[in-house]
Amino acid sequence: MAVKSWVTSDVGLRRSHNEDSCFASDSLALYLVADGMGGHAAGEIASQAAVRTIHEFVQQAEADRDMTFPFGVDRTLSDEANILLTAVRLANQVIGRMAAQQPELGGMGTTIAGVMIRNREAHVFHVGDSRVYRLRKGRIEQLTADHSWVNEQLQRHMITEEEARTHRWRNVITRALGNKAAIEVDLKTHPIEDGDILLLCTDGLSGLVSDQVILETILLQGPNLDQACRDLVAQANAAGGHDNITVVLVQYSEDKQEEPAG
Repeated sequence: MAVKSWVTSDVGLRRSHNEDSCFASDSLALYLVADGMGGHAAGEIASQAAVRTIHEFVQQAEADRDMTFPFGVDRTLSDEANILLTAVRLANQVIGRMAAQQPELGGMGTTIAGVMIRNREAHVFHVGDSRVYRLRKGRIEQLTADHSWVNEQLQRHMITEEEARTHRWRNVITRALGNKAAIEVDLKTHPIEDGDILLLCTDGLSGLVSDQVILETILLQGPNLDQACRDLVAQANAAGGHDNITVVLVQYSEDKQEEPAG
C-alpha cells in the first residue's frame, strides 16, 4: 500500500493562538488531530501532550512487539486496537497528571481523533467532537460520532440537524481527554479501498462548513490535496473562522507508483 498526507492548521479569525495540534506520518501510517481546551494556553499544552503521547507509544509498540502494555491487553481485540486504545488511555493519564501537578493547568483537556492504516484497514478512534470522514467514489461519510451534547440530543430526536448547527451549546462536548481518570474511547475498523481519501479535522472546520461543501471543495482540486487543505481552511474562515481550524487529508492507494526512468 501507499499513503500520502497533507496537513494545514490555522488560528482562525477570532482566536489569539492555536490550541489545535496534529500529527501525520506516512511511514507509520498514523494520523491525529486534537482540539485543546483550558485557559492560559493550557488547551495547547493538552492537545500537544495527547498527540505526542499517542504517536510515541504507537511508534514504540511497532518497534517492540514484546513490550509491556501499561493497562494490560484485551485478547478479544486486535493488536492494532490494543495499541491504539492503550495509547489514548496513556495520553489521558499524562494530561491528568500534568493538570494535577501544575495548578495553572487545572481543568485542561483535549479531544482526539485518529486513524492508523494497516493491512487494507483503517482503524479509526476518537474522543470528543473532532472528526474523521471518508471520501469514496464521489461520496463523503462521517466515520465518527461526536461526543457532544448536541449530538446526543440529535440521536434522541430532540432537535433537528438545522437546530444542531446553530445551537448555543453546539460546542459542549461530553467526553475529553484529561477530565476523568478513566476514558471511554470509540474505535472502529473500516475496510479501505484504492483511491479512498480520509479527512481528519477539528470542529473549527466541521462546525462551520457542511459535509457537502467539504466534499465539493476536495473534489474540485482533484489530486491537488495540498490546495484542498488550504481551501477548506479558507471556507471555514469565510464562514466566520470563530475557532482554530486543523485539516489532515490522507490518500490511500494499493500500489506505489514507480518513478519513470530518466
